[in-house]
Amino acid sequence: MERILPAELPAAFTSDWEGPFDGRSLDLETISDLGHRLFPWRIESDNPWWSRPLKFGEIGCSLAHLACWRDAADNTSAPYVLILEDDAVLGSGFLPRLLDGLGRLAAEDPFDLLYLGRFPLDPDRPALPGFVVPGYSHCTFGYLLTRRGLGRILDAALDQAVVPVDEFLPALYTDHPRADLRARFPRCLEARAFDPPIVRQLPKEEAGSDTEDSAFVSETPQGDGETSSARSGPAAASPSSRVSE
Repeated sequence: MERILPAELPAAFTSDWEGPFDGRSLDLETISDLGHRLFPWRIESDNPWWSRPLKFGEIGCSLAHLACWRDAADNTSAPYVLILEDDAVLGSGFLPRLLDGLGRLAAEDPFDLLYLGRFPLDPDRPALPGFVVPGYSHCTFGYLLTRRGLGRILDAALDQAVVPVDEFLPALYTDHPRADLRARFPRCLEARAFDPPIVRQLPKEEAGSDTEDSAFVSETPQGDGETSSARSGPAAASPSSRVSE
C-alpha cells in the first residue's frame, strides 16, 4: 500500500499501531476489557449476512476503522481524512481527480462522507456531475470524511454497538433496510460518491477476504455470560488512516 500512495498524502498505518484488529487474536474477553460492546447482530432474514452471527474478522475491521477515526480526531486538524483499506487500488490520476472533486463539492454541495469506491446495492440519486447521492452500499475500501463527518461518526459510538463497518456507514446516511440498525444509528451524515469511482478493490481471489473467512462469534452462552468463537480463520483486514493536509 505505501508504495502506491501519492507522496503528497502523509499516511499513518494501523499495522504500526497496537490494537485489536486481527481476527485471529480477538476474543470476547479482549473486546470486553477494552470497553467495546457487540450489537445483537443475528436476525431472522433471507439475507445470509444478517441471519448468521458476527465474525471476529468483521469486528477487527470495524475496530481498525474506529482507530483511524480516533487517531485523525486526536492528532490532526486537517480538513479531510482519507481512509484506504489494504486491498484498495487507486485509479489513474487519483490525486488530481480527488482534489478537483473536493474543490467542486466544497463550493457547491457540502458533504460529510465521500465514497471513492463502493458496491452499490440500492439506487443512487443525481448530484453534481461526477458524483451521486449514494443509496445503501457496501464496502469501505476507500472513503473520505470531513471534520464535521468525523465528529458525527465518532458521536454515533460504534464501539458501544459494534457492527460491520460497511453496514454502519450507510446506516448514518440512508434508511438502512434493517429497522434495528435504523433505531440504533440515526441518520446524521450527508454522503456523496464518485461516479465513476476513483478507487477500486482488488478481487477476492487476489486479496482474499479476511473478514468472511474469520471465526464466528458463537451465540452459545458460557459460564460468565459471554459467548465463544465457533471456528478459526484468518485475520481481519486493516485499513490505512490517511490524512490529506
